[in-house]
Amino acid sequence: MFSIEHDFDATVITLVDEGDAPLGEDIIVTSFEDCVTIEQLDARTDEVQKVTFSLTQLRDLRAALNLPEGVYRLKPADGG
Repeated sequence: MFSIEHDFDATVITLVDEGDAPLGEDIIVTSFEDCVTIEQLDARTDEVQKVTFSLTQLRDLRAALNLPEGVYRLKPADGG
């Protein structure tokens, strides 16, 4: 299950793990104009862990999810 909310300066997506146990904590993905953050509560420390991706890193991650093992460099969108 997931939810999508549009805030003033960001889009917030919350991913809820509904599968069989053990279940993971909710993941919150927040998309800003210049970056994307991913947050999840660490149940061991009771602290929220946050990772920030630049838009370039996010583009590379998106591509990597659909490629076989290897090292890649994406070409710029303008073809250069």
